[in-house]
Amino acid sequence: MVLGGIYSGYFAVSEAAAVTAIYVLLVEVVIRRDIRLRQIAGIMRESMVLVGGILLILGVSLASTNYMIDAEVPQALIAFVNQYVSGPTSFLIMLLIFLLILGAILDIFSALVLVVPLILPVAAQYGIHPVHLGIVFLATMQLGYLTPPVGLNLFISSYRFDQPVVRVYLATFPFLIMLLFTVLLIAFFPSLSLVLIGD
Repeated sequence: MVLGGIYSGYFAVSEAAAVTAIYVLLVEVVIRRDIRLRQIAGIMRESMVLVGGILLILGVSLASTNYMIDAEVPQALIAFVNQYVSGPTSFLIMLLIFLLILGAILDIFSALVLVVPLILPVAAQYGIHPVHLGIVFLATMQLGYLTPPVGLNLFISSYRFDQPVVRVYLATFPFLIMLLFTVLLIAFFPSLSLVLIGD
C-alpha cells in the first residue's frame, strides 16, 4: 500500500510516513492487539527521544557540510584524489575502502549529509553516474554497519538476541563476505544500477 502510493504518485514521502504510522497503529492496537492504548504515550515518548537524537546528528552534519563547502574542501579533495587516482576503477576502489571504514564508525544519516556533497563532484569528474554512485554509497555503508568496531547492526543484534557481540560477528561473517562480493558487483558493473533508467 505504501510503496504503491509512492510510486503511483498518490503519496509524497512524508504522507507515506503518516499512512504507515496510521496503518501500524491500526494493526497493532485494533487487529492484533499487541499494544494497549495506555502504552501508546510511552511509545511516542521513546520515539520522540530517538527522533530528537537523529535531528541533532543531522543539524551538526549540516553545519559541518556548510563549513566544508565554505572552506572549499571539495576542491581540495579533488586535487588530492587526482594525485593518486588515474581513472574510474581506482577511484571506486578507494571509495569502497573509504565507505567501509566510514560505515563502521559513522551512522548513515551523518554520512549522507556530510560525505555525499564531498564525493559527488569528484565522482562526476571521473564520469560516474550519480544514480550508480548513490547505490554504491548505500550498499557499502550498509555493509559497514556489519563491520567492527562500531558496526551498528552488530550491537543492535547483540542487544536483541542477548548474545556477545563477538559471537554475533562470527555468526554473520560468512554473510558479510557474500555481501562484500555483491557490493563489488554493484560497484564495477554500473549496468546493474542503471538498467532501469536507460543509461
